[in-house]
Amino acid sequence: MTLGIDDFAARFHEEPGYLDFASAGPMGDTVRAEMDAFTSVLSGGRFGSFASFYEQDARVRDAISALTGFRTDQIAFQPNTTQGLMHTLFGLTGGVALSPSEFPSLPYAAVRAQQALGVVTPQWLETDHGRVTPGNIRDQLDSSTVAVAVSLVDFRTGHLVDLEGLRQVIGDRLLIVDAIQGFGVVDAPYEVADVVVAGGQKWVRAGWGTGFLALSDRALDHLTPVWSGFPASERVGLTLDEVLAPASDARAYTVSNPDWIAMARFAAALEEIAEVGVAEINARIAQRVSDIIDVADEFALPVLSPRAENERAGIVVVEPDPDQLTVLSAALHNHGVSVTTRGGTVRLSAHVSTDADSLTLLRSALLSFATASAAR
Repeated sequence: MTLGIDDFAARFHEEPGYLDFASAGPMGDTVRAEMDAFTSVLSGGRFGSFASFYEQDARVRDAISALTGFRTDQIAFQPNTTQGLMHTLFGLTGGVALSPSEFPSLPYAAVRAQQALGVVTPQWLETDHGRVTPGNIRDQLDSSTVAVAVSLVDFRTGHLVDLEGLRQVIGDRLLIVDAIQGFGVVDAPYEVADVVVAGGQKWVRAGWGTGFLALSDRALDHLTPVWSGFPASERVGLTLDEVLAPASDARAYTVSNPDWIAMARFAAALEEIAEVGVAEINARIAQRVSDIIDVADEFALPVLSPRAENERAGIVVVEPDPDQLTVLSAALHNHGVSVTTRGGTVRLSAHVSTDADSLTLLRSALLSFATASAAR
């Protein structure tokens, strides 16, 4: 039975005014129930009960596969996005083109890999105010560029990247995608990417310690599993007195035994998303984003984020005059509106459960801001 979008939204209970899903998404009923159930098993230690933990690896890879289209043998669970990106960039040889304005996980991984191994070279892209587009990278790639790394959604502006357009421009180079700001709420063509990495603590609302690394066959052939631990060989079970070669599939990018409860949380969240449908979730969020933009326009706050639905996800970024930023931040704080303030901008992000009460609080905060600004 398909889960309706209203029933899905009703399973979440964050406080009104929470508009910070791009930082962390409060968990809902399904994930909390899964966590409680497995925590109870871990607490009891009943004979044979721990077998259910070891079933979570296959379960979570099935769930990730359903949303990405990657085969289960191309997927490895990760505790966060950054570790998946570290695996990727440390395993790369050649030039990787990326924007210096990406979330630090990508630039740090590229620079640390260059510093440690000397086989990957970051090639810093010039962009359109941080936005990576097919047009602005076309002439910046050269014969030494073996990969292009990009965020699915820009954390600074909310810009949704054109993956299919990038694929056409970059040819047979590897396309590496940090998908965390869109995974689970953007119906993206992941099949055009070679590497997809994401965490589950934001839009998936599965809590911290959840994520994945998905690798195409081309990526598996090209990358070297530099950071490959004892569970990462072809052989099942613990091997003593011998260090085995890494597996030929995504298992090679495993470091140690996972947090099985985190796996269960992530799997439960993804299964629920698949039941309601990413397209339905995206449509509801698009309406909430439009509502937020309308409120910002009502108070003449400059919106940096794209207005076209096909160019955005769940993020709205506004940029007040520099001398008004403190006043705006105080008004939002005083009205209980959770946002992220960074670099002279205010980032608001909505989910399917963002309700009229949250928009009312936002409007009240902006009214206070406008009143205080007029009095100065």
